[in-house]
Amino acid sequence: MNSNLLFDFTVDKAAKTVFITREFNAELALVWDAFTKKELLDQWSAPAPMRARTKYMNFEVGGARFYAMVSPDGQERWALQRYTSITPKTNFKIYNAFSDKDENLELPGSEWNYNFTEQNDITQVTIVVFNESFDRMEKLLDGFTAGFKMTLINLEDLLVTLSQKSKKLNN
Repeated sequence: MNSNLLFDFTVDKAAKTVFITREFNAELALVWDAFTKKELLDQWSAPAPMRARTKYMNFEVGGARFYAMVSPDGQERWALQRYTSITPKTNFKIYNAFSDKDENLELPGSEWNYNFTEQNDITQVTIVVFNESFDRMEKLLDGFTAGFKMTLINLEDLLVTLSQKSKKLNN
């Protein structure tokens, strides 16, 4: 892990917004794929010891990802993410809400805005999460903060593995 990489996690309670900036020592295309392809998302997007399991994903405007975070004893926590805007390799936006296994949403939800930039082989991901409800944000904040930080470490580990495989294939 490159400890010189930027990792900032800031909460603005008054604005009901979380700001996350994270740099990765990986190509933009690889980082973009990790956020937008089901088979990669399922490898990193749940904090250990949980794992992510995507039931379906259609990465296009108007499409959605319906997935569960599954605990070691099999308990599932479902969420639905609807893609509201996509600019390839640069930005995408989602509306996120928890749900039950039948896709009945637990509102209110949150709006997520992901931005991707690359400079000198370092990819920066900036995520802004706006919560529709202050109460929802307050209720989730501690677990979300710890869990999301863990998932970004999972992502960093996955990117290292994928980058090494890519280099071997290109040699």
